[in-house]
Amino acid sequence: MSAIYGDQHRALQETFDTTRLADRIEGAIVRPDIPHEHKAFIESRDMFFLTSVDHRGYPTCSYKGGAPGFVKVIDEKTIAFPSYNGNGMFLSMGNILTNQKVGMLFIDFETPHRVRVHGVASIDRNDPLLADFPGAELVVRVTVSETFINCPRYIHEYRRVRTSKYAPQAGCNAPPPQWKRIDAMQDVLPEREKDVAKELGGTITFEDYAALVRKGEG
Repeated sequence: MSAIYGDQHRALQETFDTTRLADRIEGAIVRPDIPHEHKAFIESRDMFFLTSVDHRGYPTCSYKGGAPGFVKVIDEKTIAFPSYNGNGMFLSMGNILTNQKVGMLFIDFETPHRVRVHGVASIDRNDPLLADFPGAELVVRVTVSETFINCPRYIHEYRRVRTSKYAPQAGCNAPPPQWKRIDAMQDVLPEREKDVAKELGGTITFEDYAALVRKGEG
């Protein structure tokens, strides 16, 4: 019996006559751990997409980016990545505290290639790996349930230009984001960030910020 297909998948497979194909593909690519070639690929990435599920049952898809190598494969069953300073909503991290099941999608847009991961996540503010992730507020560890590659034919080819100046890196102080200058945000910023607007040249309006985003300066 298949581990990844439910009745709803089987119904569609039967409709399109792909049941045998689906079973063959599952047997060929789905692994309960992280193969060596997947480890190298995952650790070379500078971004991935994380899916989690909130308290209402809604899935959340989040982009996670950092300097190349910001995701670490600890062993054949464990992936770790940092949670950096964000907008204070903690959607993905809060979701993990509600439902630990997550999905991860790692993509190389230049080759192209992709690896998908399913697993169970946990968060620790005192994880010893914090020291290995400059700028991290939390460390997320994912115990892997399944990994598998997908056909890359619909991945459009793009070229990587540069690492974001905001990506935390050892020995480099990343600048604070421009949106923390917005005048309407000043009274609700954490105390540790009250001087950001002054540091960046003063407060701006939502309209000013939108103009910066359109120019790629947000």
